[in-house]
Amino acid sequence: MSNGTEREQWGSKIGFILAAAGSAVGLGNIWRFPYMVGQNGGAAFVLVYVALIFIIGFSVMLAEIAIGRAAQLNAVGSFKKLKGGVWPLVGWMGVAAGFIILSYYGVIAGWTMAYIVKSFTGLMGAAADGAAADVFVGFITNPGAVIAWQALFMVITIYIVYKGIGGGIEKYCKVLMPALFLLLLILIVRSVTLEGAGSGINFYLKPDFSKITGGTLGAALGQAFFSLSLGMGCMITYGSYLGKKEVLPGAAAQVCFLDTMVAFLAGLVIFPAVFAFGIEPGAGPGLTFITLPNVFGQMPGGSVWSALFFLLLFVAALTSAISLLEVVTAYFMDEMKWSRAKSAWTMGVVIFLLGIPSALGLAGMLPKFGGRDFLDSADFIASNVLLPLGGLFIALFVGWVWTDGAKQEVENSGTAPFGLYVPWLWVCRIVAPLAIAYIFITGLKW
Repeated sequence: MSNGTEREQWGSKIGFILAAAGSAVGLGNIWRFPYMVGQNGGAAFVLVYVALIFIIGFSVMLAEIAIGRAAQLNAVGSFKKLKGGVWPLVGWMGVAAGFIILSYYGVIAGWTMAYIVKSFTGLMGAAADGAAADVFVGFITNPGAVIAWQALFMVITIYIVYKGIGGGIEKYCKVLMPALFLLLLILIVRSVTLEGAGSGINFYLKPDFSKITGGTLGAALGQAFFSLSLGMGCMITYGSYLGKKEVLPGAAAQVCFLDTMVAFLAGLVIFPAVFAFGIEPGAGPGLTFITLPNVFGQMPGGSVWSALFFLLLFVAALTSAISLLEVVTAYFMDEMKWSRAKSAWTMGVVIFLLGIPSALGLAGMLPKFGGRDFLDSADFIASNVLLPLGGLFIALFVGWVWTDGAKQEVENSGTAPFGLYVPWLWVCRIVAPLAIAYIFITGLKW
């Protein structure tokens, strides 16, 4: 819809499903989900998480897709067209969140690319000696190397978005998402066949409901919300490229299923391996870049398995980064009437520059804010403030303000099973806002 051209459309339903699932699938599924499971009791947490995905997550995702398809515009333009008033501020929060998140996400994604190379250039030797932590600290405190890898990752991301919906995002997600599942399956076979892997499989798949606490519920709720990339305008933007013939509830359910499946399979990669080598399953964020290299270092052919794992992380990061940049790009195309090339390359470079302080902060070259470095501060603003508020107001918008339009948009896409419309709207009205408000309030703890 920019420069007088007709709005781009997805070439096929599967193209949209894979791209939307790619947006939802990210480092949070493979990096954050396993250690959240490890810290919150294993299989019982998984069951709670899956239930919340298909109650809260599905409802907000369906709301976002419906908003985008109805308006056929970016996140800001959609609210402006459908209601106006103060509601475009919700879209602005999404654009701002995408801008901020991608700035530091590009830094971390660069680490995954560097670790693919490091798997063959000394990481395994250091890991075999228990020195993977030294490699990691040495790398992230070298800002030149970190920024170079960040730049490479951003160039790849910008190029795919610049190529457009059909020739870029859809084309590459049709390759990247099957590749991601293939990598997961290869790594699962290696992990579950390790001696001693059975303990990890039991921990992950055999629930102990006595371990479910209020903290477990809150952790599962937060992970369910964030793992689907809700509240940042990605699904509104992707929905705006959907044709009217697609059945929205089915599409949203398939995206939720694929996202959850990636997280579940990632657990089957990690838990058998960490139990086989006597590693603490709740090791925290360091599980990925410190603990797992130590595990790979003890395996025959460890370099190959390590490289495959970090390639998996790279693919997951790339599919999410594409959607984050598309949110920003679509805004400048629709509202500022820029060309796709100008929007993608200009904003991509600006986001890359904004990410440099995150790299410098990790190297100790910038002061901390409230005890947090620049990257953690940016993450706090985006993840703990902008995303929950965006998701909260999206649910309220569909549940109370744009109710008739939302119902019509979903009904026009085909008959929903089991009288979906009424319970969906009530989840958006009451259940989702209360749940997201809980995430927001608890997330404000510095």
